Amino acid sequence: MGWISRALLGLALTLAGGSLTARADGASAVPSGVSYELIGRWDADKLNAILTTEAPRFFGVTVAYAPARNAVRLYRVTYPSVVPEQGNRPIITTGLLALPDTDGTSFPLLSYQHGTVYGKKQVPSFPDQSPETELALALFAGQGYAVIGADYFGMGASAEPEGYLVKASHQQATYDMLLASRAVLAQMNITTTKLFLGGWSQGGFVTMAMLQKLEEAGIAVDGAATASAPFDGYAALSGFLDFPRPNDATWVTTLFILTAFSFENYYGVPGLARSLINDSYYDVARAAYERKPYDPSHIPTAVKDLVRAEYFDARFFRASAYGRILLNETQAYRWIIRSPVRNYYGEKDEVITPGLGQLAMTYQRGIGAGNMQVEAISTGPTDHRGTYATAIPLWKAWFDSK
Repeated sequence: MGWISRALLGLALTLAGGSLTARADGASAVPSGVSYELIGRWDADKLNAILTTEAPRFFGVTVAYAPARNAVRLYRVTYPSVVPEQGNRPIITTGLLALPDTDGTSFPLLSYQHGTVYGKKQVPSFPDQSPETELALALFAGQGYAVIGADYFGMGASAEPEGYLVKASHQQATYDMLLASRAVLAQMNITTTKLFLGGWSQGGFVTMAMLQKLEEAGIAVDGAATASAPFDGYAALSGFLDFPRPNDATWVTTLFILTAFSFENYYGVPGLARSLINDSYYDVARAAYERKPYDPSHIPTAVKDLVRAEYFDARFFRASAYGRILLNETQAYRWIIRSPVRNYYGEKDEVITPGLGQLAMTYQRGIGAGNMQVEAISTGPTDHRGTYATAIPLWKAWFDSK
C-alpha cells in the first residue's frame, strides 16, 4: 500500500468532526490533499424522469424501476493517488460522491465503476454527461444509498493520459477514491453501514479488480455485482480477432485503440500502438485516444481494417508485446474470491459473449470442490446496454437483502 493510501486510510478510520477549510475556489478541503465541492442537487422528480424516460431511451429497454424517494446532493471529490505502473508516481484525480438529501447520517455505500466512454467527461463526476451514472444515482442514491464513483486515471478532471484496462491503475483509482470519500464523509459526520461494488462493461472489469485489491487489504465487501463484464481482456480481444461473431459491435475497434495507447503510456512500451494499428488509421486512432478533434466516421468499424494482418495469427498475437500485456495484466477473476459476487450477462450482448460473462464463475467453481461465492446470471436476450439496464435493479434487490 502506498504512503498516500495509508494516509487516506488513517483518515477514513479515525477522522471525525475535524476542521473543515473552505478554499478560494469554493471547494472544501479535507486533510491529506482531499477536497470536495458541491456540483448539484437533483430532486426526486429529476431522478424519476431518468428512471421512466431518459434511461429507457438511452438503454433501449423499458424496466419497471422503483421510484426515487429523496433528492440527492452531488459532490466532485479531488484526491491524490499514485500510478503503480510508473513507480507509484503521485497524481491528482477526481470522482463523484452522491448523498441522499435527507436527515439521515448513516447509509449503505455503493461504489459504482463506469464503462467505456468516448468523452473525457462522460464519467461519474460529470454525472449529467453519463447516462449510466444517472441511472445508478436515480436507483441507488434516490433510495437512500450513498454512491461514489472514480473517474479513472485520465478521465474527468485528470490531466493524465487515459489508462484503459490498466489494471493496477484502475485498482488504485477506485481504492483511493473509497478512502478519500470515507474521509469526506467523516468530515460530514456521516457513516456507512455496508459496502457494495457495482460496474458495467469496462466498469465490470474494474469492479472485480477493485474487489481483489480490497480483499487483499482486508476491507470487507458485502456484495459485488457486474453487468457485461470482460473479466479477461485477452480472451475478449482474441475473440474479435480469432472467432468473430456476426453480431460483434461495430465499435469494438475502439477497444483496440484505447488499450494499445494506454498500454504504451502506462507500461512504457514506445511504439506499441503503431505496431498494432495500420498506418492509414494511426493518426485518427491517436486523436480518438487523446480526445482531440477527429471525425468518428474515419475510425474503421471492421477489426481487419484497423489491426495489422499479423495479429490475426493467434500465435503472433499471443507472443506480441501487446498480446503479452493483455494476457498477463488484464484478468480480474483468478484469485480465491471471498466476497459474494453476481455477474450478469446478456445472451445477445454484441460485446461480451455468454461464455465470457460466465468466466469468473466457471473458474471459481473449477477450483477443487468449487468456490461457490461467484454466480453468473443471465438477463435473457439483452444487448450490451440492455443488460446493464436490466441488471441494475437486480443488483439493488440483492444488496437490499444483505
